[in-house]
Amino acid sequence: MDDLGTTRPPACLAEIEHRTAVLGFPMASEQRTGALLRALAAAKPGGQLLELGTGTGLATAWLLDGMDPQATLVTVDIDPRAQAIARAVLGSDPRLDIVTEDAAAFLAGLAAPGRAAARGGFDLIFADAMTGKYTMLDQTLALLRPGGFYVIDDMLPQASWPEGHAAKVPCLLATLAARADLHIVTLAWSSGLVVAVRRG
Repeated sequence: MDDLGTTRPPACLAEIEHRTAVLGFPMASEQRTGALLRALAAAKPGGQLLELGTGTGLATAWLLDGMDPQATLVTVDIDPRAQAIARAVLGSDPRLDIVTEDAAAFLAGLAAPGRAAARGGFDLIFADAMTGKYTMLDQTLALLRPGGFYVIDDMLPQASWPEGHAAKVPCLLATLAARADLHIVTLAWSSGLVVAVRRG
């Protein structure tokens, strides 16, 4: 089965992919991951979504494509050069809040007045950065509402992994599997995905 042959990508995706290639950004999300994120976003009408690791905005575009007009997405990245592509192509979408900040500092500041955590957390969290996945996992999952999706990728070996990273993956999977507050499914598909749902 051609799992992309029947998938209609977001209209802006080709432009983001072109700009990403020109920039030479090596850590772009795969289209299959994006297609899953779009479907999950569509399951949360009016939802509040969080992406940790904007990159150039490829996954951001898929999330927005699945969201309804009342949903909102906060996307965070420390790299303004990569994130500038997302700002240029997607920044006019009123549902999107693009934050240029270290993800750890962002998560630590979520308790401040006016931040999403004060409104009850998030309905979907896509942790595409080390923070929210390998560090500050508990703080990130504490922001997930009951019935909310927590999604991570790059669980299969990647050329971009630094030395010693491979040993962290099974530890993370075991930690997630042991949590009584989550139902998880692991997918040996795309870059290797985990989808977890917060139990009510």
